[in-house]
Amino acid sequence: MSVDGEKDEPGWEVDPDDEWGIAVIATVGRQLKLRREAVGMRAAEFGTAVGYGEDLVYKIEGGKRIPRPEYLDRADEVLGAGGLLSAMKEDVRKVRYPKRLRELVKLEAQAVEMGVYESHSLNGLLQTSDHARAVFTARQPPYSLDEVERAVAARLARQSIFERSPAPALSFVQEESALRRPIGGTMVWRQQLEQLLVVGRLRHVTLQVMPLHCEAHPGLDGRIEVLKFPDGTAVGRSDGAFNGRPTSDPKQLRILELRYNTIRAQALSPSDSLAFVEQLLGET
Repeated sequence: MSVDGEKDEPGWEVDPDDEWGIAVIATVGRQLKLRREAVGMRAAEFGTAVGYGEDLVYKIEGGKRIPRPEYLDRADEVLGAGGLLSAMKEDVRKVRYPKRLRELVKLEAQAVEMGVYESHSLNGLLQTSDHARAVFTARQPPYSLDEVERAVAARLARQSIFERSPAPALSFVQEESALRRPIGGTMVWRQQLEQLLVVGRLRHVTLQVMPLHCEAHPGLDGRIEVLKFPDGTAVGRSDGAFNGRPTSDPKQLRILELRYNTIRAQALSPSDSLAFVEQLLGET
């Protein structure tokens, strides 16, 4: 892909309120510029070599734009950096996430097992880009267009969890009402339902639907999330317990696991849940 097309793709700007992110991207930009100048390449010549326009090269070197991972790989190759520029991809990847999400992303990257119950909306790991964009656009007070695109990009970047190897065991329970709300309009809704079917059929993913005819269950207070790690530790959070704060206390985790396991038992089976989503898709 020619990265020149990034001119028309928002979401790669640096968050002006993220001091750490600004510092990281400024450092990366300086290193790129120093390497380029050291080999005697002009910005326009370098841009042609890596598939970027000269203007975008200057923006990246000036710390105004987040470079794509493939840009760093190509720059490393063109400038003969021996892997030093490519090695910056990890820090650059973290900048894509808003500050408040970084700890969550770190935990998700380490988890070997994750269970999530969602009540009012679809879990961010399951959302399509258009669905996420409609959700962020509806926020009040309203986000700016740049803030919306940064939020969408960060949400999609988290979905790399589905491609991890070895794959973590992922379990999602979604309220039926969240699946019926046509966020973004009919076409966006259809694409979202199709996405749920794709994800729900992954071997390491279990997707269940909590039907509306279930009169009561332990998740009525809101979201529940439990993540487990290779060393046997875990962390959990619930909107309706422990002030909504993350907890690693064994006693509190047992309570959250009991609630989540009860919710799973009351929800439709995974096969019935996929059949339900297919039925919804057929009704649109």
